[in-house]
Amino acid sequence: MSSSGKTTAPYGSWKSPITSDLASVAEKRLSGIAVADDGRVIWVDPRPDQGGRAALVMEPENSEHAPMDLIPENYDARTRAQEYGGGAFAIKDGIIIFSNYKDQRLYRHSLGGHSPVALTPDYGGALVHYADGVFDPHFNRYIAVMEDCRQSSLNPTTTIVTISLSTGDIQEPKQLIIGSDFYAFPRVDPSRKRMAWIEWSHPNMPWDRSQLWIGCFSEVGEINNRVCIAGNDPHLVESPTEPKWSPNGELFFLTDRNSGYWNIYKWVEHKNEVIPVYSLNAEFTRPQWIFGIKCYDFLKKDGQNYRIVCSYRQNGRSYLGILDHESGSFSPLDIPFSDVLNIVSGTEYFYLEGASPSQPLSIAKVALEKELSKVKNFSIVWSSSPDLSKYKSYFSFPEVIKFPTVISGQCAYAYFYPPLNADFQAPSDEKPPLIVRAHGGPTGEARAILDLYIQYWTSRGWGFLDVNYGGSTGYGRAYRERLLGQWGIVDVNDCCSCAKFLVEQGKVDGERLCITGRSAGGFTTLACLAFRNTFKAGASLFGVADLSLMSAETHKFEAHYIKNLVGDEKDFFERSPINSVHKISQPVILFQGLDDKVVPPDQSQKIYVALKEKGVPVALVEYEGEQHGFRKAENIKFTYEQQMLFFSRLVGHFDLADDITPIKIENFD
Repeated sequence: MSSSGKTTAPYGSWKSPITSDLASVAEKRLSGIAVADDGRVIWVDPRPDQGGRAALVMEPENSEHAPMDLIPENYDARTRAQEYGGGAFAIKDGIIIFSNYKDQRLYRHSLGGHSPVALTPDYGGALVHYADGVFDPHFNRYIAVMEDCRQSSLNPTTTIVTISLSTGDIQEPKQLIIGSDFYAFPRVDPSRKRMAWIEWSHPNMPWDRSQLWIGCFSEVGEINNRVCIAGNDPHLVESPTEPKWSPNGELFFLTDRNSGYWNIYKWVEHKNEVIPVYSLNAEFTRPQWIFGIKCYDFLKKDGQNYRIVCSYRQNGRSYLGILDHESGSFSPLDIPFSDVLNIVSGTEYFYLEGASPSQPLSIAKVALEKELSKVKNFSIVWSSSPDLSKYKSYFSFPEVIKFPTVISGQCAYAYFYPPLNADFQAPSDEKPPLIVRAHGGPTGEARAILDLYIQYWTSRGWGFLDVNYGGSTGYGRAYRERLLGQWGIVDVNDCCSCAKFLVEQGKVDGERLCITGRSAGGFTTLACLAFRNTFKAGASLFGVADLSLMSAETHKFEAHYIKNLVGDEKDFFERSPINSVHKISQPVILFQGLDDKVVPPDQSQKIYVALKEKGVPVALVEYEGEQHGFRKAENIKFTYEQQMLFFSRLVGHFDLADDITPIKIENFD
């Protein structure tokens, strides 16, 4: 026991109250949020402890009561559209329409009702998916994006369809808009009979190039007089997104024309022109990996006047404020969240989905003063990890790292979490082992929020490095496009450079560097091990091993994505870790869901067999019933524990404080 009252023990061997059970149940990502007619918020609550089921939950009338489940336990509000889902429900006039995961049909459910009623046919095999739906008050129908996989699971047909709500009968959806490869954000103007939507086609992803259209409804509800509002100029690169009609029937949206940052714009109808509302070198939205993103909303001020509540992201932090669309002024709001994802407005409040380094992913209810310039009340409605205050002394807080890349004059970014535990300290002559995480996407972003997976590592004496390599979002189009044609090079170089940067600063042990990542981050993990000598071991979670195979087998949404990121067949071959197994000499552990359609299981199986035959220490964990990302608490827990045990045995050379049963490691045990 030291003079500080802490026990001195090697890094990595510390006992921590942040257990794998606690961390696994806390791994939640909300996939939908909306406001009911009475102003209360409804959200999709993922439940790892219920087999990954997504429940629909409503804020209680009284804050002393618990949130209320809205659909029976045998229903799961989740869509498989584009595999990543999102936008699985909508509510209006006390009626919820949601996609049920098991059969992917749309169901109608009344608030307070007992049993949902199916609206769409059962095609067998859950082959038709619906997402991003809205109510159409003009024709008493529901409008949604439909993905039809009946003819081909790899190349489904995507359309915008309507489902009548006039009868209770099950009926075939009617096509409203067809012709493009993808659609999103069908949004109906409640004041007039018209609709806006976003569409794009191969080879683009929605954040590369997309188009914003509007059209008018005919007397029978068909779309006429279509006009492309943004994205039709071949000389102007932009990706409009998130169209939204104001209370006065004005159309707002976000696009990255001119500046390369997603800013708020408005369509001036009588001139048929687009004007900026507020310009800033910051991102007011994020890439559309899932449906139903809501990064701004309208607040009524008085009478017909309104303001826009929105957030933007700059230098790795979110800022919230009120935008006066007429004057173009932005008034920042002071809130405890430093990270904001979604915003929806109610009658007297608005709601945020957000977090901070000390607050896990949560939903907050915000009331403003009458002039809408100051926060009057901020309260948490829901938290992914409630009652964490007793663990605060074990939390490591991120340090923002700006580090030089291999390209002269160019920098990249990361968050470093040093090891921290209220009860332990390491010997003065020891430096901590480091785990580096390459985020997924790769068009994604590491965000500085309270993540119990990170704290699971740092509270046991590991350093944790979350890298926003070139290609990450949150820093504008130019930074995002560093990865075009360079996937497997820029991300690999940046992850290695940042780890070496910390070693040079004396913050971590250069002989105990490990790397992990999911999906695209799994590819970066394997590529780092194959093409660099920086890391001593890696953990790949459903990571890409064979780029050519991935391109041939992946789903429609990403069918051309890898080609844009990699290049020609020669690049595909040379950058695929599976083709350079002879260069991998460091231990690898692989985790894979057997129902994964994004990165099929044979990717992990191939790299496992190849490393096993080569004689490299390797282990493979496969999960029945898991897709692209693990949802069941027991599988998440097992993954956490086996990563920790694998790295400690093969790199850390210390004894864990936790009692974890090891799995067999080929060429080691």
